[in-house]
Amino acid sequence: MILNHRAIAKLAGIIITMLGILMLPSWIVSLIYKEFDAVNAFTAVIIPLILLGSFISFKIKVDSDHLKVRDGFAIVFLCWMLASFFGSLPFIISGYIPNFFDAFFETASGFTTTGSTILTDIEKLPKGLLFWRSFTHWLGGMGILVFAIALLPALGIGGQKIIKAETTGPIFGKVTSRISDSSKILYLIYIGLSVIEVMLLMLGEMSLYDALIHTFGSIGTGGFSNYNDSIAHFDSVYIDVVLSVFMLLAGTNFTLFYLVLRGHWRDFFKDSELRFYFLIVVSAILFITFDLWIREIYTFGGSIRYSLFQSISILTTTGFMTADFDLWPSFSKMILFILMFIGGCSSSTSGGMKVIRILILLKMVKRGFALRLHPRAVVPVKLGGKVISANTVSAVTSFSIAYFGLFFLGMILLSLDNFDLLTTVSAVAACLGNIGPGFHLVGPILNYSIFSDFAKLLLTILMLVGRLELFTIILLFTRQFWNPDK
Repeated sequence: MILNHRAIAKLAGIIITMLGILMLPSWIVSLIYKEFDAVNAFTAVIIPLILLGSFISFKIKVDSDHLKVRDGFAIVFLCWMLASFFGSLPFIISGYIPNFFDAFFETASGFTTTGSTILTDIEKLPKGLLFWRSFTHWLGGMGILVFAIALLPALGIGGQKIIKAETTGPIFGKVTSRISDSSKILYLIYIGLSVIEVMLLMLGEMSLYDALIHTFGSIGTGGFSNYNDSIAHFDSVYIDVVLSVFMLLAGTNFTLFYLVLRGHWRDFFKDSELRFYFLIVVSAILFITFDLWIREIYTFGGSIRYSLFQSISILTTTGFMTADFDLWPSFSKMILFILMFIGGCSSSTSGGMKVIRILILLKMVKRGFALRLHPRAVVPVKLGGKVISANTVSAVTSFSIAYFGLFFLGMILLSLDNFDLLTTVSAVAACLGNIGPGFHLVGPILNYSIFSDFAKLLLTILMLVGRLELFTIILLFTRQFWNPDK
């Protein structure tokens, strides 16, 4: 048997049940604000999901010893597709996003923490639907299946292979020996940071509702807001700073926070990826600040404020905006465009290629120069004083080639919609890297409604492929996956 169909079906049932349960807070929000069209839409989705999912998960018995690596890939792909499909139903049934491709795009954008939107007037949607839209960021940030394994350790399904298929970054690490315990610890850290951020935002005179929406968007690095002008709506330096700090934290490797809780501060600051991450942030802020100030776009203080927020927002692939950076000088936009490809750290909620991969690639280039000068020398690739294995180096190289290959393929296919080059290039980069806004016609104050249904489906696929680290989905379409003996 190529795949363990029973294990896959059982976990799919659990995910369907979870989706129904996780829509309940949005149903309650709709009820509080007396949005009965949204209440009815959620009710029409929640009850069938819980009943269907419960029936499937309780009916199927699974032997956890028979879960293989390919099962993990299949489970991850299926569950993210199910989440995006069923998660779109409240938008469709309520009539606020009646087109399936639009609703699927919006929901996948939420779960993948991309933040791209097809909505032309966000504020027209009921608060309950907007709550669900942003809550998908929070759920997708740490991974839908990480959430499942953290809450349901007695699934009867081996979690290790599933987590490996869903975890971001080339190096997989655990904070404890048991994968369910690791998931719980990481989610407790995630919840703790979320609670702290909500409280700090409320101190900045945000309502509880607004604080929750923007916490989901920042700690999940998604970028959905309930306002058309995003964070610019508040025009508050305090809120800008709080969100910047938590976006920066969300883009950090979450296993490092566990080290801090254990008192290992030195190990935290010695982490090579983290140090390079901060170097990129500081460099981007300095370059953009200088460019904006020297061209008199803003005052010196304003240049620092807006460059800091947008640099962090784009690097962490959040996509919040406090200024229309599409109007900035070309140099500043080029810096932001480069940041779109880098992304945050491995094992963070960010998208993109990940800082650690960029760091390893740079070390490989340095190694190449050294071998040119000393052809017979043995020059290993090291990170933090440790030699990086040949398998990891090969994986990083393969990922990078595949990433840019998909980027160029996406551009070619999206060009069929016949929009200008800047719009096409930035839309593909923004969706594949899970950024959200791009430039020109998909800039920070605009949206993706201009594209055809084909283009929206293409961009949705790019979001999912980018979020699941390319190979999780690509491998499903290879002959070797379905014919392991060949």
